[in-house]
Amino acid sequence: MKDIMGLMKQAQAMQSRMQEMQAELESAQIEGQSGGGLVRVTLTGKGVMKGLSIDASLMKADEKEIVEDLILAAHEDARKKSERIMEEKMKAVTAGMPLPPGMKLPF
Repeated sequence: MKDIMGLMKQAQAMQSRMQEMQAELESAQIEGQSGGGLVRVTLTGKGVMKGLSIDASLMKADEKEIVEDLILAAHEDARKKSERIMEEKMKAVTAGMPLPPGMKLPF
């Protein structure tokens, strides 16, 4: 019974840390870029786009498709950075908690 109580306390502490992490991710600003920095996208840790910057040198009608591709690439860069940050934070939150292999949080 003592082990179950300890496990419950660990679970409550982990839940509290998860809520803190979620709040951090909501306010985090992650920047992705492409084209050597000509296009920059800013996302929150939750993946919401908060900003887009396109260098004026790309503003030519015949380069529309290039700009579109650069925006997509910058967004993908920011998304991958955001995922890495979340994985690192999750490792810190679940440290010491005996989770089965392959189990990911949040559920």
